[in-house]
Amino acid sequence: MTLLNSNSAFLVLSDGTVFEGIPFGHNGTVIGEVVFNTGMTGYQEVLTDPSYFGQLVTFTYPEIGNTGINPFDSEGSHPSVKGIIVRGFSNIPSSWRSEKSFEAWLKEEEVVGISGVDTRALVRHIRSFGAMNGALSSDLSFSPSQLLQKLKETSTMEGLDLASNVSTNKIYSWNSFCEVDFDQRINIHKGPPYKVVAVDFGIKKSILERLVAYGCEVNVVPCDSNISNILEASPEGVFLSNGPGDPAAVKGGIKLTKKLIDETRLPIFGICLGHQIIGLAIGGTTFKLGYGHRGLNHPCGTTGQLEITSQNHGFALDPQSLPDDLVEITHLNLNDKTVAGISLKNRPIFGVQYHPEASPGPHDADHHFQRFISLMEDRRKCVV
Repeated sequence: MTLLNSNSAFLVLSDGTVFEGIPFGHNGTVIGEVVFNTGMTGYQEVLTDPSYFGQLVTFTYPEIGNTGINPFDSEGSHPSVKGIIVRGFSNIPSSWRSEKSFEAWLKEEEVVGISGVDTRALVRHIRSFGAMNGALSSDLSFSPSQLLQKLKETSTMEGLDLASNVSTNKIYSWNSFCEVDFDQRINIHKGPPYKVVAVDFGIKKSILERLVAYGCEVNVVPCDSNISNILEASPEGVFLSNGPGDPAAVKGGIKLTKKLIDETRLPIFGICLGHQIIGLAIGGTTFKLGYGHRGLNHPCGTTGQLEITSQNHGFALDPQSLPDDLVEITHLNLNDKTVAGISLKNRPIFGVQYHPEASPGPHDADHHFQRFISLMEDRRKCVV
């Protein structure tokens, strides 16, 4: 392929497909798995979500950047994505909350971007052939054929343990939440706080805020923690966070969770990667989805109440691998019937394959935090 002009950027997929566009953000070359997000809002939350570590994110919404960047909506201290692919972007913020333009932020954070891409064609390609690695470059010293060669030498997402790349490396406490209207509508706990240890596989800030809003005192520990690190904090519950990469490769987290299940009676709540780790710890297996679930309007449920959910994952639990005597499948993704929620029988342990903290996204699933609180309250009554 011949570039049209010197101000071009291009995306090369591992199957040889090339998309040309206009560079914006940081000038450079990055390689990662190309995925797409169908949300119409929340680009800042998406780009800073640690679960996107190592990926090139395509936004299906045609204009990104119109609300700028503010200090409140980030889910991590820095963007986790390697690159961003859009149809169009606005560099003129139109929000009273904005403190910085979108492109200025991308340059500061060294995130490579490409605009002017036919994102509809790109998404159709991914839906047809599956998520795959891609090289995004605004550096004209690399030709598409050279980048394709680099892609052939790059590992795919399967088998990669990426949690250690985004996890904290020290224990810290979290005791605050953002006092927006939604937080103030819940019944804030007034009694002694529930002591929760959150295992950080790539935890989002908004999850920590929801736990605190429901009355939890949260200690966050690294993903390579052992059971002694957990029990030293005398927790009343354990939270297993979201995170990037292949869940089956997170051997330490699976081993830790199995020991917690076998050796304690602590309530355990897992979200996304944490949910998958619960399933793996009881003998289940996971598989890679064709192109993943990433968006804000995924319907989940079984025969009970439907929930519209926010999702971001590329792997799922195999329902046939889950032992019937140990686990109940509580939710399915109604788009493709993949497992979206599990609960252990006769144990205070459950997980969901979506984001009930709703940042960004709908509020339907927020009640799962209350369920976690209720399990800890029941345990507190038994201990007393």
